[in-house]
Amino acid sequence: MITVFGSINMDLIATTQRLPKPGETVSGTGFSTAAGGKGANQALAARRAGADVRMSGAVGRDGFAEPALALLKQAGTDLSDVKQTNEPTGTALILVGADGENMIAVVPGANGTMTAEDADAAIAKLSPGDIVMLQFEIPAPAVERMLNAAREKGVTTVLNLAPLIEDAARLGRLADVVIANETEFERLAGEDGMDSAAREAALKRLHAETGQTIIVTLGADGVIAARGGALHRSAGLKIEPVDTVGAGDTFCGYFAAGLADGLDFPMALRRAAIAGSLACMRHGAQPSIPTAEDVAKRL
Repeated sequence: MITVFGSINMDLIATTQRLPKPGETVSGTGFSTAAGGKGANQALAARRAGADVRMSGAVGRDGFAEPALALLKQAGTDLSDVKQTNEPTGTALILVGADGENMIAVVPGANGTMTAEDADAAIAKLSPGDIVMLQFEIPAPAVERMLNAAREKGVTTVLNLAPLIEDAARLGRLADVVIANETEFERLAGEDGMDSAAREAALKRLHAETGQTIIVTLGADGVIAARGGALHRSAGLKIEPVDTVGAGDTFCGYFAAGLADGLDFPMALRRAAIAGSLACMRHGAQPSIPTAEDVAKRL
């Protein structure tokens, strides 16, 4: 069983020919809404990959709550740990340029009500060997409690260091598996402006210090990881991206599902990298997440 302890949002997405500069207004070419939130995205990705998944999070009592959960419900995700609050459902305001790059502002809303007590309630339902996936779109004290409680219970933790927060490096040391992009990894390593050689050296150093599995996603350049004293690399697909929103979450969910399925590490990385690439070929965070069949065709 994979439990995702994290955020649930409704994404409001505007497309433009190019992203605006500070203070600039540009004309939009389209608008849509889609279910999102890093936690919910990762839960749906793991579910579409074939894993049994429970979502633990919060929504409001507003018009966004039902559509924010619709795809998770449709996929058969266990939503019994999703609470309703008087805060509005979280929202993400997303601009996507014609080249697929994006800018995002997230308003936490109900996600901000997640507490250490919610972590305790979620961990009470887990067994040794289960997996918990976390991110930083809910309050850090709740994330910290879950990381510590999971370790005490023998539950494997997979922490995505996104979005970056002040405590990311400290909390990152508490997880069994850390997944970060290049910028997030620099915060974890305490170094800025790394080239590929410096990144590899820092990855080896951190892995030797902590014994953690550390995975760094590199966009079009695939992924590099340290596990079991060795470095592993995997490439994604050569594609022309349409929308990169949700690609990282897709990678995380598919990777966690690979762990739950007992895949060997290189195959879990490869499958997750392909899934992340496929997610860039459609608009929207959750609508773009590929099925296990889609990914299998590309393996």
